[in-house]
Amino acid sequence: MVPANWHDARLRCQLEGAVLASPLNPGLKSSMQDIMSSRANSVYTGIHSTFSKGDFYSIEGVPLSAMPFSTKNFFLDSSGDDEGCTVLGNNENIGDVKCNNVHRYICYKKDEGKTTTQTQCGTTDSEYNLSTVTGSCYKFHRTPRTWSRAYMACAAEGGHLAIINSQAEATVLSGIFRSVPANDLTKIVGGTVTVAHIGFHDWGEHGDWLTIHGQTLKEAGYNSWSPGEPNNVTTAQTGWVGEYCGSIYTSGLLNDIWCDYAVGFICEKDPSSLAVKFQQDN
Repeated sequence: MVPANWHDARLRCQLEGAVLASPLNPGLKSSMQDIMSSRANSVYTGIHSTFSKGDFYSIEGVPLSAMPFSTKNFFLDSSGDDEGCTVLGNNENIGDVKCNNVHRYICYKKDEGKTTTQTQCGTTDSEYNLSTVTGSCYKFHRTPRTWSRAYMACAAEGGHLAIINSQAEATVLSGIFRSVPANDLTKIVGGTVTVAHIGFHDWGEHGDWLTIHGQTLKEAGYNSWSPGEPNNVTTAQTGWVGEYCGSIYTSGLLNDIWCDYAVGFICEKDPSSLAVKFQQDN
């Protein structure tokens, strides 16, 4: 229901273990129209030509010409030569639009007939593990992402970038971090140390650090910086100015980092966050 640009919509669906839906066959097309009927006049589809202008394929690699449409339903004019993404209207027309426009979208995941069981973390994702120390569940993402993409990934999983509320929780996160094989960690530019994104940020007020839930670090319960941090480094190797996002070292001590630097990150979730929703929906 929350509109996004095409690239964010595609990534959000991927992070949910799904794909940005396309009307690949009559059944999918009908289902998309049913979902749209009371919610949106149009939605993004996974049909795009971002790899080769004018060549429209779904994310799964199905050409537009193989989908259940007649040419009268196509409104593809590539206006300005920069309309590489598509929307499906509730009139069943497919039109090309700029990929940075925002539209609602539908994520699609095929039913493979597998039995899925929720873990004690209230999710089917076995990489989340419950800490008996904090009562929260945590997952270390080894795929490097920028801080904002890490935030998005955690949100897509029903959690959030980890917030440290005590020394005990810092010790838990340090243990999780240290358990990741060195080959799966991204080194800081020009160095040998590793960091992981977590849930604090300067909120645009440089030097004023708050958690993603709006508390000062002291209010949240943990304000232990690594010696010499925060140091707001600017590096000639990247050209980035200022370290305005939050991370931790393997020690569990805090560090400021460039927001555009892609490293691993730690998500945290309440064990009941998705379990409660699951019960309500069923």
